[in-house]
Amino acid sequence: MTLRIGTRGSALALAQAGTIADALGGELVVITSEGDTSTASLASLGGTGVFAKALRDALLAGEIDAVVHSYKDLPTAKASGLSVAAVPRRADARDALCARDGLTFDTLPEGARVGTGSPRRRAQVASLRPDLELVDIRGNVDTRLGRVGADDPERRLDAVILAAAGLDRVGRSDAVTELLDLDTWPTAPAQGALAIETRRDEEKLVSRLDHRPTRLTTSAERGVLAELEAGCAAPIGAHAFVEDDMLFLTARIYAPDGSAHLTASHATVLQKDAAADVAARVAAELLAAGAAELAPLG
Repeated sequence: MTLRIGTRGSALALAQAGTIADALGGELVVITSEGDTSTASLASLGGTGVFAKALRDALLAGEIDAVVHSYKDLPTAKASGLSVAAVPRRADARDALCARDGLTFDTLPEGARVGTGSPRRRAQVASLRPDLELVDIRGNVDTRLGRVGADDPERRLDAVILAAAGLDRVGRSDAVTELLDLDTWPTAPAQGALAIETRRDEEKLVSRLDHRPTRLTTSAERGVLAELEAGCAAPIGAHAFVEDDMLFLTARIYAPDGSAHLTASHATVLQKDAAADVAARVAAELLAAGAAELAPLG
């Protein structure tokens, strides 16, 4: 029996799921979600979790055998009857600036129009370059890139900010003018990673693609969101890595207007509950410092 792998129909989703289908000898089944058909802002639709619901419904209904998600888009709450059966090796976790004329973030002129649909990226831009004009945008990778230097003054942007991994997966890394450093520009928890979801007790269908270091680091990053009871569209960046048998985690939460931020960092030895332990300590420090008052977490 051929493994039926569910995916959204965007070029990026198809490219991501295609790598998994190739590795598992499966076939792709395109599932359309409300997030794909609506023109409303991502925040008004309830955050990026809107993309997961239709895929999960199809999986529970037996229409498909597995689903490939961008892990950063997956709500932290567990879905009844389902399991994240594999987290393959992570790609580049950084954000990428794609600007006209080879400009970098620091060399963008005052008043330059920067497009992003992410509350986190908006807060980061406002924090570091309050002189720039932020423009809320939706659309696939090519649609967003097409607005950079566009002839139409209403659509024209000087730059957009996108995930480096997504650009690479659709063959558009050529558009990148700067990769933004994770220390000063932490990205969405689990950015650059994929999650393969199956029905519970059917994890063996895909489990051979699981990459333990990636599962550890993404679990730690997403654990901060869970501990803060924050949605995946909250203005929070996180970065975890494994080194010398230790798991390191830093998380930063921003005021939506970029006027302030809080940062917490902790490390723990690699053990059974390392990801949950370090995430709980980072989240506790952020809450004690006033994270709930700084930014909307729901």
